[in-house]
Amino acid sequence: MRKLILDLDTGVDDTLAISYALGSPEVELIGITGTYGNVLLEQGIRNDLAITDLLGHPEVKVYPGLSHASKADSFEVLPVSAFIHGENGIGDVAIPDSNRKAETQSAVDFIIDAVNTYGKDLVYVPTGPMTNIAAALAKEPDIAQRIGSIVLMGGALTVPGNVDAWQEANISQDPDAADVLFRSGAPVTMVGLDVTLQTLLTYKETERWRQLGTAAGNFLADMTDFYIKAYETTSPHLGGCGLHDPLAVGVAVDPTLVTTLPMNMKVETEGATRGRTIGDEQRLNDPNKTMRVAVGVDVPRFLDEFMTRITGLASQAD
Repeated sequence: MRKLILDLDTGVDDTLAISYALGSPEVELIGITGTYGNVLLEQGIRNDLAITDLLGHPEVKVYPGLSHASKADSFEVLPVSAFIHGENGIGDVAIPDSNRKAETQSAVDFIIDAVNTYGKDLVYVPTGPMTNIAAALAKEPDIAQRIGSIVLMGGALTVPGNVDAWQEANISQDPDAADVLFRSGAPVTMVGLDVTLQTLLTYKETERWRQLGTAAGNFLADMTDFYIKAYETTSPHLGGCGLHDPLAVGVAVDPTLVTTLPMNMKVETEGATRGRTIGDEQRLNDPNKTMRVAVGVDVPRFLDEFMTRITGLASQAD
C-alpha cells in the first residue's frame, strides 16, 4: 500500500482533502505536515488534530512545518483567505480541540525520514505553499530522485490565476520555494486551476452529508456550505465551490483521473510576473520530462469518487 503525506494549510478544501485520503483504502495517510496560508501554522495544526479526531483517525500524526515563506520573516493571513475559509479556516464551524499535540519532529525532517523509509512507495501531496518541501530538498537534495511522486495543488498554466492574471494562491505564497521544487528533477504532477475549477461541489452534495445524522457529516456540510457561499461572492459564474485540494489527493490515489502534459516547468521569481508557473525554456528540449501538468479531468468520475469516499467516511466516523 502506498504511503501518503499531506502538507496542508488547513482551510476548507484541505479538510476535504484529509477526508478524501482517509476514505481511500488504496493509500495510508502516514502523517500531516503543517504549513501557513489559509490560516497561520498554529491554527492549521490545531485544525489537523481536531479534524482527524472527529473523522475517527486519531492515529494520524501532525508535524509542524515552517511558518512563513522561505524569503520572508513573518506571515499574516490575507483578508480574502479569512473570507473564503473563515477566521478559523474551517468555515467558522466549532469542533472540539484534540487532546493530542503535534509531534516534536519537524515537518522537514519527517519528510526526509519518510522518503528514506518508504522510497518509491511514498506520495507527497502539498496543498499550500511549497516551503516545507523546498527546505527538505535544500537539506537533502537526493530525495528528489528517491521519492515515489509529488502531486501538488497549485499553479495555473492554461487559465488565469486566482490572485492576479498569472498567480495561483498557493504558488503566490512562496514562488521561490515552488521554483526550487519545479526545477529539482523530482517526479511532480501539478494539479492547478486548469482542472480544479472544473470540479465543483454544490449544496445538493453537502445536504447528503447532513442527512447522515453524524457529527462528522454535519461538520463537513456546515463547513463546505460556508465555502460555497463565499464562492457565490468571489466566483458567482461557477455555480459551486472548486475542489482544489481534494482533486490533488484524488490524482495521488488514481493518476488516471487527469490528462497531463509532460513539460519541465519553472516559477518566475522576479519582476512583474513573479509567481507565474510556466514552461522552463532552458529545459524545453530536454527529453527527460520530470513534471506533468494536469490539463484535463474526468469530472463525473472524480465527483463520484469524492462523494463515495467522503460520505462513507463521514457515515462511520461517529
